[in-house]
Amino acid sequence: MKPIDASASRGLLAAAKRLQLGQSFYWIASDGWGKQESLVQGVEEVAEGAITVELTSKHIPAFDAYMASLTPDNNARNPWFREYWEAFFDCPLEPAASNITCDPDLRLLPENGFVQESKVQFVIDAVYAFAYALQTLQLEVCGNASYVCPGMRKYDGGAFYKKYLLSVSFKDLAGSKVMFDERGDGLARYTIFNYQRSADGAHRYKVIGRWEGELFMSPGDVQWNPGSEPTAGARLPLSVCALPCQVGEVKRMQQGDTCCWICDSCEPYEYMKDQYTCDDCGHGRWPFDDKLSCYDLEVQYMRWTSPLAIGPIVIAVVGILLTLLVIALFLRHDDTPIVKASGRELSYMLLAGILICYLNTFLLLTKPSPAACALQRVGVGLGFAFIYSALFTKTNRISRIFDSASRSAKRPSFISPKSQIVIATLLISVQLLATAVWLLVETPGVRSHYPDRHQVILKCRIKDSSFLVSLVYNMVLIVVCTVYAVKARKVPENFNETKFIAFTMYTTCIIWLAFVPIYFGTGNSFEVSPSPADRWDDISSDNGYSIIFPTCIDPRE
Repeated sequence: MKPIDASASRGLLAAAKRLQLGQSFYWIASDGWGKQESLVQGVEEVAEGAITVELTSKHIPAFDAYMASLTPDNNARNPWFREYWEAFFDCPLEPAASNITCDPDLRLLPENGFVQESKVQFVIDAVYAFAYALQTLQLEVCGNASYVCPGMRKYDGGAFYKKYLLSVSFKDLAGSKVMFDERGDGLARYTIFNYQRSADGAHRYKVIGRWEGELFMSPGDVQWNPGSEPTAGARLPLSVCALPCQVGEVKRMQQGDTCCWICDSCEPYEYMKDQYTCDDCGHGRWPFDDKLSCYDLEVQYMRWTSPLAIGPIVIAVVGILLTLLVIALFLRHDDTPIVKASGRELSYMLLAGILICYLNTFLLLTKPSPAACALQRVGVGLGFAFIYSALFTKTNRISRIFDSASRSAKRPSFISPKSQIVIATLLISVQLLATAVWLLVETPGVRSHYPDRHQVILKCRIKDSSFLVSLVYNMVLIVVCTVYAVKARKVPENFNETKFIAFTMYTTCIIWLAFVPIYFGTGNSFEVSPSPADRWDDISSDNGYSIIFPTCIDPRE
């Protein structure tokens, strides 16, 4: 801060008094204010609590004697002395209109109001410093001459300052040591004052400390502005260039500053590398509360206790129990005409596919691992292949039988139960072969997915496109089954299961058309992706009762 002179300081105090702001500030003043009483007259309440400094000086008795010996008549060499005399004694030296002149017996004495200026010691020291420096210069340049030689007159002023003036060292009239450092600064000695209100209500400057190369001060002696603190005199005011930064904030230094800074917050995912630098924790890591280091985030995946997992699990368990019940009924009545007429072998294959689909629910909800991911790829396609291979073989057999009957009485080939099993097995083998190739080309594994900086999701390492391509074969089977179901929809009543199959294939096609956008639309959430037990189709048995099975939609990872 640039210091201001005494008149400016008084003007500032007066303005604060007019605006009633005096008790809103802590006043800290330079030696321009010092301990001048005249500066605070009339604004004592505003200046109360001010901390001021003044150069430490001592009274020089010889100077008082010198000033007492001066008169306007014997000090003609000072052109301003007559004006000073008239101003000090408030009288003219020359006769005026009033014929009043200064008393010739007046002298600059303490009893007449003369007070030695506090900086007199330093003026005397300055004169002596130049005198000693010039004396040394004269001895070196002029020898023993007692006059100013031409060499002194031509001597460079900069060299004189550096070589002679800065080298001066002596004790002054007050017994204080005078010397200068390499920058030309003298020994800093300051007295620290506090402008206080005493018990009698008067305001006075009180010495509260000093500076002599280091600070000697007792904060308990300071009387702060009574209106600036709720507990006046009991608590030190805050005086800092910049407040300490909070947790998670680093210092942004201004150019050229060493004590002042701006506190800047680190990003939520950053930690404090040092007090000036934020650093990224990296994906999958998050800073501790103290922002000094990072820890690994908890890896998230679908857990069995999740509400979104409990629903599919319950449905899958119910479905498995119902499927096992149907299988038990079929086994119990295996040799009955109704079971034989329904296509016993293909029905078992169909029920096996339904059971695989329900079991896939648990594979898809388990924690991702290379083995679990591989089984998911196999299970989803295999369940579909069992179901639609059996349906395709059945509808194809019915369609061929009635098409052949309309043309000739010759029995169609490959309609025996054994042939039907071979055909369905071959169709399933195609899916298994494709899945094996897929597993070799894209090795099963897991990966970490980071939807945002504070979340890590464990997923199977599989591309969306790869998973969809793996179901192309099953889509082909669905389309072919639908075509044969339409062709066989008008067969005699004894084969009315084709009507139920046709209805099932219609709904299956609609569901699969909706599956693709739903699958990709929920791809970024590990908890809301479709589950295999979320969608249902109806397959009727040969006798018209309904068998419920899921469409085995993969919840992705």
